[in-house]
Amino acid sequence: MAEMHDIIVRPLQNERAAALEASSTYVFEVALVANKHQIREAVERFFGVKVEDVRTMVVRGKYRRYGRHVARRADWKKAYVQLAEGNTLSFAS
Repeated sequence: MAEMHDIIVRPLQNERAAALEASSTYVFEVALVANKHQIREAVERFFGVKVEDVRTMVVRGKYRRYGRHVARRADWKKAYVQLAEGNTLSFAS
């Protein structure tokens, strides 16, 4: 699991993530088995920036009803990546 595109699934772009960009903090969906060191290395190599801090959380899947059936959505991992002073990222929308 050393490939960057296997670790970083996608950037999360919502209102909260947009508010965090002012403090150079970006939010990514990452692989469930990725650790902080792998996430740091992948962001630094892929975007060419210096990462200062990585915080992670596992988002538990919710139970949803589909008609008379109940299913559970998959768990996924979220990473808050804070860049060093003067570094920024831009995502083409």
